[in-house]
Amino acid sequence: MKTPKRIEPLIQDGLIDEVMGQLMSGKEATVYVVRCGEEIRCAKVYKEANKRSFRQSVNYTEGRKVKNSRRARAMEKGTSYGRKAQEEAWQNAEVDALYRLAAAGVRVPKPYNFHEGVLLMELLTDSEGNAAPRLNDLVLTPEMSREYHLTLITQVVRMLCAGIIHGDLSEYNVLVDSMGPVIIDLPQAIDAAANTQALEMLLRDVENLATYFGRFAPELRATNYGREIWSLYQSSKLHPESVLTGYFEHIENPVDMKSVMREINDTLKEEEARQLYRSLRLTQ
Repeated sequence: MKTPKRIEPLIQDGLIDEVMGQLMSGKEATVYVVRCGEEIRCAKVYKEANKRSFRQSVNYTEGRKVKNSRRARAMEKGTSYGRKAQEEAWQNAEVDALYRLAAAGVRVPKPYNFHEGVLLMELLTDSEGNAAPRLNDLVLTPEMSREYHLTLITQVVRMLCAGIIHGDLSEYNVLVDSMGPVIIDLPQAIDAAANTQALEMLLRDVENLATYFGRFAPELRATNYGREIWSLYQSSKLHPESVLTGYFEHIENPVDMKSVMREINDTLKEEEARQLYRSLRLTQ
């Protein structure tokens, strides 16, 4: 096939020898199958901001640090340089997340290189050597659904232990290779400790999994792994091998109304004293 313009620099630099075909096109990028020497890999070409259906949001970029102060100011002002820097930061977020998660034992595609807005990474394949299908394209049995759901919940835990939440996890962002589910598409991944929307996004990711797999194994819809995982995370008890139950009971301590009323009365007395003091000063 004709070499896409965005991939030409990688061929010129010797990173890619041949573009073999288009694998898929999504809301963020177009993925091509490429040959690199004797290895077959894939090249993810990010779409320009005005051509993406998935828009950057402060909900995702909150907490991301920009080391270069000039770039940070330009990004805040929205200058042309700032918009370019913002695009680069958005793409680099996925590259950084892939390296961090791979090191943490999370099943993600292995990254090889990131050059000129193109991410070169591992091509995932099924048991017959074909490109791995998306989870959404498979017909699952109840047993397989329970197995895959447990696998992905384990991956979510490992991601959080590495300080990362996917933020857009669903059956469309999971491939199933010969070894099982693999999580993909991470440009919107967030820093769990720095983003105020972390809990909301974690719960949404986990709920998406329960809803999808619950089509085949209905009991999964009643699980509450998200709250359980977050509770362990907040108490610093979450680790990659944490044993989860899928259930979480939120127990609120009873309100001590006597203490509440006592505080209210003390506040009212303090305000009365201040008003009296002001009136005395005015009459002097």
